[in-house]
Amino acid sequence: MRRIFGILLAALTLVTVGPLPSAQAAAARTPVIFVHGFGGSASNWTTAKSVFRSAGYSDSELFTYDYNSSQSNETSAAGLAAFVNQVRSRTGAARVDLVNHSMGGLVTRWYVKQLGGQSVVGHWASLAGANHGTTSAGACILLPSCIEMYPGSVFLSRLNAGDETPGSTRYRTWYSPCDGVILPYTSTTVSGATNTYVACTGHLAFLTDTAILRQVSGFMAS
Repeated sequence: MRRIFGILLAALTLVTVGPLPSAQAAAARTPVIFVHGFGGSASNWTTAKSVFRSAGYSDSELFTYDYNSSQSNETSAAGLAAFVNQVRSRTGAARVDLVNHSMGGLVTRWYVKQLGGQSVVGHWASLAGANHGTTSAGACILLPSCIEMYPGSVFLSRLNAGDETPGSTRYRTWYSPCDGVILPYTSTTVSGATNTYVACTGHLAFLTDTAILRQVSGFMAS
């Protein structure tokens, strides 16, 4: 009888202890917020989310921030600040990671640099970001966001003054001479960041290039 009781106790111990490592790993993962560019939407991130799921993320750790891309990037950044607070409250996470595309670089950087985001953003990844503006914004120059995105704007001067990568946030960009929308293409690079040159990828192709997106998910894990 004692031998049988001992076997049952050992089995129950294994059942109780077994799941703990995976639960602890899930709790440690930082939520990721994807931020689209001009004229974009949450649907831009379908491939990215799939890649991140393959890397071990769950749907409850992946979020998209939608905003009106014609309004001032400062307004959009304020909305992002509120959204980050919602994500942190919902998940219980102390920090979040940000992935942006195109004009989303301006929205996220304004939040990080000007609205205190550097204290809660662990990783910032920019795909073909308009971080120093683009002359293609001349095509929509009547809109506040495009005025701000045009090289030499007051917004860009304020955004890029001084330290471009403040705080303990880790910064990385991906840029390509085949971009075609960010002109010049080197506008994506940020001083102090890890700037990753991509041989030939079009502006929208960054959103579906699984090799690049795997690099992004790997960066978040670093």
